[in-house]
Amino acid sequence: MPLTRRGLLRALGAATALATTGAAARPPARPAAANAPGAAPAPRTLRLPPPTGPWPVGTVDLHLVDGARPDPLVPARPFRELMAGVWYPADPGGTYPTAPWLPPAAAADWDAHSAPALGIPTGAVDWRGIRTHARTGAPVARAAGQLPVVLFSSGDGGTRALGTTLVEELASRGYVVVALDSTYEADQVEFPGGRVERALPLPDELTPEVIAALLALHARARLADAGFVLGRLDALAHGRNPDAGRRPLPAGLPEALDLSRTGAFGQSLGGSVAAQLAHDDPRVRAAAGLDGEFVGPVAHTGVGTPFLLMASGTKTLGTEPSWASFWAASTGWRRALRLRNAAHGSYTDLQVLLPQLTGGPQVPAAELIGTIDPRRSLAAQRTAVTAFFDLHLRRRPTPFFAHPGGRYPEVEVLG
Repeated sequence: MPLTRRGLLRALGAATALATTGAAARPPARPAAANAPGAAPAPRTLRLPPPTGPWPVGTVDLHLVDGARPDPLVPARPFRELMAGVWYPADPGGTYPTAPWLPPAAAADWDAHSAPALGIPTGAVDWRGIRTHARTGAPVARAAGQLPVVLFSSGDGGTRALGTTLVEELASRGYVVVALDSTYEADQVEFPGGRVERALPLPDELTPEVIAALLALHARARLADAGFVLGRLDALAHGRNPDAGRRPLPAGLPEALDLSRTGAFGQSLGGSVAAQLAHDDPRVRAAAGLDGEFVGPVAHTGVGTPFLLMASGTKTLGTEPSWASFWAASTGWRRALRLRNAAHGSYTDLQVLLPQLTGGPQVPAAELIGTIDPRRSLAAQRTAVTAFFDLHLRRRPTPFFAHPGGRYPEVEVLG
């Protein structure tokens, strides 16, 4: 399938929409006119659906610096610098501000660069005003006990914010979720003080060979990032603050981490990295990939740990070469599901944000997020991902995987 939009490699991490026939990438869609003559319309206000679990959600950002490793994407930098968001079940009391979907400077950069690549004119949406349902710095719910830990990684070029609806859901159901950004690959990463590091420019010609090399480079960088972050989480569990600025951490966070029950999941390239991490690192007990090709060795080695694969469109285990080889080589529990009428972007927060632009910018929503009802899509994903980690990190039996289509007719079993 040809690359549908150059901006998708950045904004959505469309690893499954990469050119395989040598066709050149088309330029981004021309943004619709922002306004008719006269006063510009007020920016749209968009909302994220709340999580459905029994726990309120808290969050805190971590600024992490790996001084032992030069940056793999900018070798002139003698260290690797990352941002991660930690999401967790929170105590219901206290007054703590809700976290933004994107911090202010990153939201401005998204508005200027990422949104237009999706056909959304600059200024059409109040990206800074989108709020999550997590309270910044709220104490961890001690009644929740020790909690399994799950790493999340977005698609290639995508900000970690694109997975918020799934991340919040897991946190509301008793998980600590650590969402990672990939500096100099993600469109924008905001660091403390409002500094924004943007993605490195893409080559002018995105041939299949160039794209494959980029994805392999990004996958290796992310894999090293994930291993480093697991080490920082171990330090945190032992009472050491891993934040580079030693900013205060939520009360109860170190005691809440049960790193003996660690999983990983991601969208697109993030799912491939989760699989490779599960193959390479015995600390990771289960992994899930949301609609992404497998990049690197894991495409041929498979995994021995439990793995959940979720697909979109008309993809099957037979039509996607890396899926076929991965599936044949994997030896652990595994399940492959497909959401009928979904698209690659259905596995990002865009599935619930873009439909709110009805009557506004002419966004190619069907191309980006398919024609599936976004509420049903999100509900099915939340159920499947939670059931998977409940089964393999908590040993909680679930009937979902025996008959997933019974509750969600949109879900088809591929394997």
